[in-house]
Amino acid sequence: MSFDRHRRLRANKTIRSLVRENHVRKEDLIYPIFVVERDDVKEEIPSMPGIYQISLNRLDEELKEAYDLGIRAVIFFGVPNEKDSVGTGAYAHEGIVQQATRKSKKLYPDMLVIADTCLCEYTDHGHCGLIDEHTHDVDNDKSLPLLVKTAVSQVEAGADIIAPSNMMDGFVTEIRKGLDEAGYYNIPIMSYGIKYASSFYGPFRDAAESTPSFGDRKTYQMDPSNRREALLELESDLHEGADMMIVKPSLSFLDIIRDVRERTNVPVIAYNVSGEYSMTKAAALQGWIDEEQIVMEQMTSMKRAGADMIITYFSKDICRYLDKKED
Repeated sequence: MSFDRHRRLRANKTIRSLVRENHVRKEDLIYPIFVVERDDVKEEIPSMPGIYQISLNRLDEELKEAYDLGIRAVIFFGVPNEKDSVGTGAYAHEGIVQQATRKSKKLYPDMLVIADTCLCEYTDHGHCGLIDEHTHDVDNDKSLPLLVKTAVSQVEAGADIIAPSNMMDGFVTEIRKGLDEAGYYNIPIMSYGIKYASSFYGPFRDAAESTPSFGDRKTYQMDPSNRREALLELESDLHEGADMMIVKPSLSFLDIIRDVRERTNVPVIAYNVSGEYSMTKAAALQGWIDEEQIVMEQMTSMKRAGADMIITYFSKDICRYLDKKED
């Protein structure tokens, strides 16, 4: 009998581990944290079990837990007490993300702080830029200077990486120019340049309190039906000076992660977004799935597609899974 015997390399756990092609490591993980200006708050987000809005005075608890688990990169999202039409809190010296960054760098200097650079959490209308009073749409070019101010203020506070998520045309060019002019030549830009207008963001908007008060974000975020458009965004952002590229969301866009991986040598980041997290948690709470097995399979699929890093709300859970395997 003559046929290929692929099962030889699946015969036992040790062999399977030896020939495994992709691995999820603690070093791959970036943990999102929602910091609020309210006092003495640690409130679980109803649509995101295990994820909290945390006040500045309790941030040390969350950072210690993450650090002790082995997480070495966090991304902060700020929830201010007051909002206005121009998102003043995003670039204020004492803005909530700026304060959280200073605290994190003081407590854990070797923990990377990634700053989400956008206006949506800080505007009273919930959009990612200024609103044109005539068209009632986001004014791309007038929004750019405020995004530059935000990026510079975040770096001044100690941010190691700037992650612009606003999807304004030209944002990488302007932010790179602004950082360089301020003397921050060595600060990388982790661009959210491939960000789809997805239905998977709902729980995040609850957590960040950033749901648009009118309309939607389809005039600046990408159509989920489009694949080639992602490559146009990739080309533009790399030309403009992006150092890393995020694909958001991840699970429904693994083909895009693969496309990006095949066309660039810069690091690629999969953003495992809130809706993807919440669906898995909800099914696990019902006892319908094995949460650990499902989560690790999802993470592995992102690595297999070509992601170097993963922004995920499962970061702490994954660290615990990995620790358990080592025991």
